[in-house]
Amino acid sequence: MKHIIVILFALISLTALSQRVYVIPVETEIDQSAFHHFRKGESKAIEMGADLLLLKLNTYGGAVDAADSIRTALLRCPLPTVAYVDVNAASAGALIALACDSVYMAPAASMGSATVVNGAGEPMPEKYQSYMSTIMRSTAEHHGRKTVGDSTVWRRDPEIAASMVNPEMSVSLTSLQAVDCGYADGIAPGINDVLADLNMAGADVCYYESTLVDDIMGFLANAGVRAFLVMLILGGIYMEMHTPGLGFAAAVACVATVLYFLPMFVGGSMPSWVLLCFLLGVVLIALEIFVIPGFGVTGTAGIIAIVASLVGGMLSNDAVTGFDFSSLCRSLVVVGIGTLLAVGAVVYLTSSHGPEVFRRHAELQTELKVSDGFVGVDMSPSRYIGHEGTTVTDLRPAGKVEIDGEVFDAVSVGPFVAAHKAVKVTKYENAQLYVAEV
Repeated sequence: MKHIIVILFALISLTALSQRVYVIPVETEIDQSAFHHFRKGESKAIEMGADLLLLKLNTYGGAVDAADSIRTALLRCPLPTVAYVDVNAASAGALIALACDSVYMAPAASMGSATVVNGAGEPMPEKYQSYMSTIMRSTAEHHGRKTVGDSTVWRRDPEIAASMVNPEMSVSLTSLQAVDCGYADGIAPGINDVLADLNMAGADVCYYESTLVDDIMGFLANAGVRAFLVMLILGGIYMEMHTPGLGFAAAVACVATVLYFLPMFVGGSMPSWVLLCFLLGVVLIALEIFVIPGFGVTGTAGIIAIVASLVGGMLSNDAVTGFDFSSLCRSLVVVGIGTLLAVGAVVYLTSSHGPEVFRRHAELQTELKVSDGFVGVDMSPSRYIGHEGTTVTDLRPAGKVEIDGEVFDAVSVGPFVAAHKAVKVTKYENAQLYVAEV
């Protein structure tokens, strides 16, 4: 019995002393979905008590804002971080690798070429390149200096980092070049070799695997998807405020709201004030629709509160990333684009060119037909305006006149007119001819 207890104690001790490594593959385009997966993986690594967070990179880059969010999270990560460039770490991938504490590269891997380009692959204007160059330089400076012999040098040379953004001659590094200039700590054929070099051979390695829910949340976190949802939310609210009752527009706005806040709610990154601000906006708009007639201060304040909540819901303000001013700018841009799309959609859908299914809820479509019992006003006598005729009876002030052989009821616009006098038609209003004596 004592032997069994000793063995169990030994096994527990070995388990407690074993090192844990959490690997997050980054092998797709860098976008908000990739950031969502990274944040989810980092949270799991912290929860399981991992000793090392390793990013396996094979990407040609992607969106600068998403890469900057990952960079910020890596710089603030409480765990040691290592980037293993399996094949490529280009553009945004180079920025992510640069943010890690250590970098290892496969023998035939490459890293660099961080020039900012548009969707067609053409370099963006100088201000974009300058911003990216500053991010690369500050990330390299973050790693500080090291002592080599009697001198102190940068661990990651900021000048080399900035030169990776040069549109005319962007710097890219092979594995050997990266090691020679200090951008890589070593060359390793695989992750096990990296761990061996870090004195972590035999460590428990756990890989992040995205679930269907993670993929859906990542898709909903995409900036383009969020802008589209903002359009549906604001456009649906506006349409509902200008149409009677609750209908299709309100349903669309509700569904879009749930989808917009769902990734933040699931990830636990939505501050309480965002939800309170959104609920306040809904209450104010409800008062505008059901209690206060017209569109005024209450409705405007409600829309402002909802827009503020939409912006606040996108801020990187959680335990992983902390608050970042750049995230505020990105939120304003996304919500601004969504607002412009909402304005354009409302103008189109409510115009004469829009689909009838939307126009019939925003404009009067009912036709009052005589066959249905509605009585219209006969406007044919208006053609006699300016014509002359003769009074058939005295006009006191009403009576009858004859014009072109037809007898009409008429009213004198001046003094009473005796019968058989010449008169002239001056106007036709309220199904009545008005005449004056000639």
